[in-house]
Amino acid sequence: MEYFVYGRDKPDTGDVRRELAEAHWSFMDRFADSMVARGPTLVTGSEDEMTGSVHIVDLPDASAADDFAHQEPYYRAGVFESVLIRRWHNSLGRTMWDFVGGGGRRFLVIGHGAEKAALRRAELRDRQIEYLADGGFAKGLIVCGPLLSDDGSEWTGTALLVELADRDAAESMMAKGPYAEAGLYGTVEIHDWRFGGRPQT
Repeated sequence: MEYFVYGRDKPDTGDVRRELAEAHWSFMDRFADSMVARGPTLVTGSEDEMTGSVHIVDLPDASAADDFAHQEPYYRAGVFESVLIRRWHNSLGRTMWDFVGGGGRRFLVIGHGAEKAALRRAELRDRQIEYLADGGFAKGLIVCGPLLSDDGSEWTGTALLVELADRDAAESMMAKGPYAEAGLYGTVEIHDWRFGGRPQT
């Protein structure tokens, strides 16, 4: 089962992050074979001022996902203000390391489902997939998939990691298309993001 885990930083925790970077990487090394994607979200326009951490990882069950999120060193040190944990499905069937980038900006995009949106989502799913493929976004999709309820039966939104020309392109992608036009998204978050992991030496 794949899980989307996003920890949002408290203000002024950058020093703690830096002090615990090695502990964080060592913790994540235990999940290297199960990792779909990882990396920090960033202050807009910054390459190193972080606002959170996203991990998409294959884990046995919800209990394992809860342990993954709450045993992580940043969480235990109080870096995160909140942590979002959701079941997720890997629609592209690949990891971020399979993606061949074209040099654009990278974003984490979370579309939170509106109330009762799941009832309308099934009939629009194929059209949404076509929109992403034919709307010029397919080459920029790093990983993408639906956010799901704990038992995996109900759609609660969408989470994507994308590479696009700029933030306007990301906003346009989420403002148009079948899901947006039908009002399936209650709110949409767009965060600057970069590939994570232990720096290569």
